[in-house]
Amino acid sequence: MQDIQDMQEMLHALNQSGKRLSKGHRRIAQYIVEHYDKAVFMTALRLGVKVGVSESTVVRFATALGYAGYPQLQKALQELVRHRLTTVQRFDMVTEIDQDAVLHTVLKADMQNIRTTIEESDAEAFRQVVECMLGARSIYVLGVRSAAPLAQFMGYYLHFIMENTRVVSEGVSDIFEQISRIGQGDVLFGISFPRYSTRTMEAMHFARRQGAQVVALTDGPMSPLLEAATCSLTARTDMASFVDSLAAPLSMINALIVALGLRKKDELSRHFELMEGIWDANRVYLQKKSS
Repeated sequence: MQDIQDMQEMLHALNQSGKRLSKGHRRIAQYIVEHYDKAVFMTALRLGVKVGVSESTVVRFATALGYAGYPQLQKALQELVRHRLTTVQRFDMVTEIDQDAVLHTVLKADMQNIRTTIEESDAEAFRQVVECMLGARSIYVLGVRSAAPLAQFMGYYLHFIMENTRVVSEGVSDIFEQISRIGQGDVLFGISFPRYSTRTMEAMHFARRQGAQVVALTDGPMSPLLEAATCSLTARTDMASFVDSLAAPLSMINALIVALGLRKKDELSRHFELMEGIWDANRVYLQKKSS
């Protein structure tokens, strides 16, 4: 019931025209209210079929709400409800994908996320994050649940560049125990996407209170992580199923690591020469066979 009330409030807030909705438009609005988890991912044609109106009526409904077209309304609604989708609702979405089209559908969704991330990227925000991390005394990289692999990946490469790098994760010790010494001069890099992690949010607020700089990597301007962050990066994670799409966040992390590495290229080059000797001596990687 609370979800329906919230969606009604969202639709009311979106109605910029002040006009009363027609009968067909009310049917569309009611369907979105009652089935928002499915409706917001439907095309205008498909939504019209579900409701029993024409595609053009759905498009006019969007313009009546003050949008240039249906895609703009759909994007706004997706932003509003994305973080509210449960795993069950996400799984219901994937059951509608044609089995023969799964590979194509998922790869195209990942490509679109990267494309949208590029279009929405903020070069100045990226530069600020780079400067913030370069000046850090210690860097704590935090990612739990589906964001944990991103934190591990980032921490692995960041350790070659920044000596005092720690990956914070759920495990034997509590998250707050792992960041208990964080303070002024340190940076907490928090990663979370819908459904947002309560633990990550709490840790970011804690780090902020301790005087640390807090960087967020999240999905967009409506993310609650931005409340606790001093600077942020965004990457799209629109999902084709119950599985989080992490292609764009991973690309953003790659870009950040490359940018930091370039700023410390001389030091990093010397370090890698040392590491190559250690790796060879301990046979870390397969050796090329001599002919």
